Amino acid sequence: MVSVNRIIIIGNLGSEPEMRFTPNGRPVTSFSAATNRRYTTSEGERREETEWFTVVTWGRLAEQCNQFLSKGRLVYVEGRLRTHSWEGQDGQKRYRNEIVADRVSFLDRQASAHFSEDKSSEPGMDEIEPDDIPF
Repeated sequence: MVSVNRIIIIGNLGSEPEMRFTPNGRPVTSFSAATNRRYTTSEGERREETEWFTVVTWGRLAEQCNQFLSKGRLVYVEGRLRTHSWEGQDGQKRYRNEIVADRVSFLDRQASAHFSEDKSSEPGMDEIEPDDIPF
């Protein structure tokens, strides 16, 4: 049976990227990104919800994100959802969802760029502008 694990977000970086290296020297960069949802309640009150995501990138993509991203930048992130679990100091099991990104596009007008984990460039893949996104 075929299955799909794919997540796409467009949001703002909530923290500066943090790059580390695995024991064998492979770069990994993580950062937080926030998405906002605005809506009106049935009583006519306007509300806004913010959802936070932890994004993890590997290899060349990790290096590019660490070099070019900064807090507040608008980004398009595409990847797979992974649940990370651990036992806290209090003995309770803790969970955190992470996006393991394989594509990151910078959507700010001042410096638009597209990076992906794939080292080959895909023909016909233009930079994404916010007006190009269908939703």
